[in-house]
Amino acid sequence: MAEFSGVVVYRKDYRERDMLVKILTDRFGFKMFFIRGARKRGFRLSAAILPFTKATYVGTINDEGLSFISAVKEAGQYQAICQDIVLNAYAAYILGLAEAAFNDGHPLNEWYQKIERAISLIDQGLDAAIVTNIVEVQLLGRFGVKPNLKDCVICHQEATVYDFSESYGGLLCQKHWHLDPRRLHLDRRTIYFLRLFSKVDLMRLGSIKIKDETKDRLRLTMNQIYRNDVGVNIKAKKFLDDIKEWPQSVLNDDK
Repeated sequence: MAEFSGVVVYRKDYRERDMLVKILTDRFGFKMFFIRGARKRGFRLSAAILPFTKATYVGTINDEGLSFISAVKEAGQYQAICQDIVLNAYAAYILGLAEAAFNDGHPLNEWYQKIERAISLIDQGLDAAIVTNIVEVQLLGRFGVKPNLKDCVICHQEATVYDFSESYGGLLCQKHWHLDPRRLHLDRRTIYFLRLFSKVDLMRLGSIKIKDETKDRLRLTMNQIYRNDVGVNIKAKKFLDDIKEWPQSVLNDDK
């Protein structure tokens, strides 16, 4: 038996009365748990296996196949995320990215605290888009894509004006722009925040405010990098992109 903390990622029905529950655990990474009788009325662990629940569990962890939960010591839901379809999607996207970046059963180590912190910040009211961008930038290295956001990739000199080159894997100072006609042509504020996001400490993040125009540019930039250089397809991301086209009245009605 092992005791561990975890965040419920998703669950799905299995057979007639059971469920499979994916949990991001602090010690064992992403694990799939078989929960016998989870669909029966009055099931004693029902609150602890709801999506976006953080809890301390006791159970059996198997290296191969399914694991099992036998008891829960304490559990609580991320209430704001559970009640808001947009925040829900951001949290699902972050968890989906982390799941794509780490193999099942592979401990996340410090990344467990980062992911849990990111979800907590969103639940506490910090701008979900910004928190998500920070996670996106910092997770790139896990996908084998770690752009140089410190200085120019060619001359390694600090500059006041940069652009981003996918071909060269990072920043180009102005005198080397000619090397990549297909550079992203990003404005200074977008570059500034990309560089900031690459080094900001999520565990110490208090608040950060960015204009909507810059947030949109950051979203499109990260979309392009993940589409072209990473190639992961997270279902919640498509939803987040789609809702940008929704009338504001629809989003307000949902809250």
